[in-house]
Amino acid sequence: MGRMKRAMAVPGELAAVAWLRLLAAARPKDGERGDVPGWVMVTLMSAVLVVALIAVAQPLLKELFETAIQRVQNAK
Repeated sequence: MGRMKRAMAVPGELAAVAWLRLLAAARPKDGERGDVPGWVMVTLMSAVLVVALIAVAQPLLKELFETAIQRVQNAK
């Protein structure tokens, strides 16, 4: 009877069991969970780089946009 109940399990339940087995198989065996401080540093450095690029490029992009709009308006 135990096998019959297992065979008639809900598809969602089977998917959950398969997902948990996949996660267990993918987990590192030595307990290493990754370099979290390293990823945090990479993320922060990327954010700082984006802010710096925006600070430098924004005035130039604004001037480029205004020049383009003036040329379109003068072309009429």
